[in-house]
Amino acid sequence: MRLHSGLPYWIIKDQLYDYYNPLREDIHTDVAIIGAGITGALAAHALCKAGLECCVIDRRSIATGSSAASTALLQYEIDTPLHILADKIGEENAAKAYHACLNSISDLERILQEAGIEAGFERRPSIFYASDHNGEETIMKEFEIRKRHGLPVEMLSRKELHERFGINTPGGALFNRESAQVDVYKAASSLLAHDMKNSGLRVFTHTDITGYEQDWADCCLTERGGHTIRCRYAVIASGFEAGQFLPEKVMKLTSTYALVSHPVERARLWPEEALIWETAQPYIYMRTAGNRIIMGGEDENFSNPRRRDRKIGKKVAILESRFRELFPDIPFRAEMAWCGTFSSTDDGLPFIGPWDEGDRVYFDLGYGGNGITFSVIGSQIISRSMTGYYSPDDWIFGFGRVRKQTDGR
Repeated sequence: MRLHSGLPYWIIKDQLYDYYNPLREDIHTDVAIIGAGITGALAAHALCKAGLECCVIDRRSIATGSSAASTALLQYEIDTPLHILADKIGEENAAKAYHACLNSISDLERILQEAGIEAGFERRPSIFYASDHNGEETIMKEFEIRKRHGLPVEMLSRKELHERFGINTPGGALFNRESAQVDVYKAASSLLAHDMKNSGLRVFTHTDITGYEQDWADCCLTERGGHTIRCRYAVIASGFEAGQFLPEKVMKLTSTYALVSHPVERARLWPEEALIWETAQPYIYMRTAGNRIIMGGEDENFSNPRRRDRKIGKKVAILESRFRELFPDIPFRAEMAWCGTFSSTDDGLPFIGPWDEGDRVYFDLGYGGNGITFSVIGSQIISRSMTGYYSPDDWIFGFGRVRKQTDGR
């Protein structure tokens, strides 16, 4: 299935990575990773750094699936507000999840710096504004619980929000200076290239894995042409397409829409070029990229790619209108637009780790609007586990938390 349509901005901005290497023979390796997007790239990097021999497999060209369609806002907040997540998994566990996301932003910055990769990583403040009166209540609850757990947050009144950032909204906002943005296509493709050159990573594109078998000692992946990859461990990092490898459905599919504007004079952009999103569900979100504005939202439940694609024109018109409501003085017109499909979970958290304890197949599924930060966390959890370390908090991101909720533990 096509994961996106239209032409994502990053593939226009960056040189399309010219790499073609289908699997043509049976191979052996320590770890085989399915998925050559940002999740697979980060997992491969962490595992190579830990001294494991790895290969990455993808049915497409490198990073041309969901990663190419990402708007790549990096925030410690997840789609589920902290005070709501606290009701689902407990307040201390919810705070730990938020802190892990916060730390992952700096971790990604360090990874890119150490590898010498210039992928447009830029620190930006973040504004989470109240869309309506119900949103004002959300803002108040979030401010209190975030302060209680030492998360970076400031409260802005409606007046302060307008005076400092020129934003017209029905209510106030939460503000922090610990967010960032990145060119995720460049990050993923450059990280894979770095590890192919420096760590012996093998990457096989245009190779479709159709099934796997595992026992107590190893795994065996089979591709459509009949070749096999025998490995000690396998990592499924293929987003919602991982459904074919999961025993049960754990995510729901959502269609999302994004656009990039015609160039705007930098002096006319909003102050500090902060990341902006709102309390409404579904929410809109925006960032800058040089002198352009990237905006996304208008999500709805996924039905099929054709129906999703037919709505691009209508959705772009809605997004343009929403932008002008916030910033009537900024000239804004879409130059290109695209839509894509992503997965989300009931609690907004990813699924990272084996389905059952002792399995040699790991899942690295950064579902939700925070997929990149979840991918950083996933690479760390999986690398730790495969090298004999374990954090007692890793279950927060694993399949076991669903069973804990069901069992009432």
